[in-house]
This record gives sequence, C-alpha cells and structure tokens, in this order.
Amino acid sequence: MRPRIPFRKHRLMAKLFHVPLSPFCRKVRLSLAEKKIEVELVEERYWEAEPDFLRRNPAAKVPVLRLDGRFLAESAAICEYIEETRPDPALMPRAPEERYEVRRLVSWFDDKFHNEVTSKLLYERVNKKVMGKGYPDSANVKAGARAIKYHLDYMTWLLDHRRWLAGDVMTLADFAAAAHFSSLDYISDVDWNRSSVVKDWYAKIKSRPAFRSILADQIWGFPPPAHYADLDF
Repeated sequence: MRPRIPFRKHRLMAKLFHVPLSPFCRKVRLSLAEKKIEVELVEERYWEAEPDFLRRNPAAKVPVLRLDGRFLAESAAICEYIEETRPDPALMPRAPEERYEVRRLVSWFDDKFHNEVTSKLLYERVNKKVMGKGYPDSANVKAGARAIKYHLDYMTWLLDHRRWLAGDVMTLADFAAAAHFSSLDYISDVDWNRSSVVKDWYAKIKSRPAFRSILADQIWGFPPPAHYADLDF
C-alpha cells in the first residue's frame, strides 16, 4: 500500500490593505515582518469608502489583513491572531500577569497616546491635507506637542525599571509604541533630546530587520527628515 501524503491547503500570500503612516497599520506590518510572513502591501484610501473595501471591512477602517483565506480587521485583534497562529518568535509572554501588562500598554498607545498625541499631530499635519479636509488646527497641534512630553516621561520611567516597555523581552507593546513614534518621527514631531533612555529604546527597535520596510516609506508631498531612516540618529 502506498503511503498517504497529507493534504496541504494552498495558502495565498498575505495581503495588507493599509495607509503607510497609520500607526495601526505599522503595528501589524511590524508583527508580520518580525515573524517573517511575506505580505503584499496595498495602499487603501479608506476615507473614500469604496464598495470593494467596505465588503472587506464595513467599518471602513484600516488595517485589513487577508490571511489564511479570511479578511481580518482591527489591529489589536489582527496582531493577536498572528501571535496565536504563528507563535514563533513570540511577541507575547507566557505568564498571565506579563500578558496583561503587554495588553495594557498596547491599549495605552492605541487609545490614550493616539487620542492625545497622534490624532493631534499626525492627523492634523498630514491626514487633513491628504483627505482634502483643510488646514491643521493650531490648538490641536499645540495640545499634541504638550501631551507627547508627558508620554515620553512615562516611557522613561518604564524603561528605567525594565529592559523593554513591558518587561525584560521585546513584545507587542514595543511594536505598538514604535508604530506611533515612527509615524510621528516621519514628520519630525518627536523631541528625542528629551529622553536619552527612550531614544536608545527606539534606536534599538528601529535597527531590527522588521523595521526596514517602514523606514523605506515615502509619502508623496511629505518628504521624511534626514534622520528618519538613520539608525544612528
């Protein structure tokens, strides 16, 4: 009797519908790259709410990832799906209390930091122009510039007590933070002189192979500063 050969379902290459400077999209890109999952990047003008995109995600938000024959939405859920289906290398620790801390910090950056900083700086300076929604609101820009100082100080406190943001190993919390900071660094909105500890953390994570495609991003009409792709900034 001939041996039975197990059937392997053909898997299409992963495809990510994204916006290059979106920190939520960048977080997913970093997770995919760290786990060496090859992905096709498709820029999506989600604000135009095209019917094809709405079929992929009725919420009309990016990122949307096609993986394993299904469309996945919401960056936190996407990253945890990737972690559960491709556990190596791990971006979540095993102990429940350590996993909690990672999730707490992911929420911190994707909620609090996003609302207080990213939406006030990146969205005002870039998104409004790209979407044709007018000029930056100076009050919002000033509020974001004030708020980022508080967040840099909080990160300094964390990194004074830990090797990485959530503990002794790099986790999804670091990618969540780095996704926001890389987007803001593209428009020179991070004062790296405020904290040498945070700057060293960012230099360390920025030097990872997973960051290469992000550092190669070029947004039409918004050239990055000279230090953006410099690993020794």
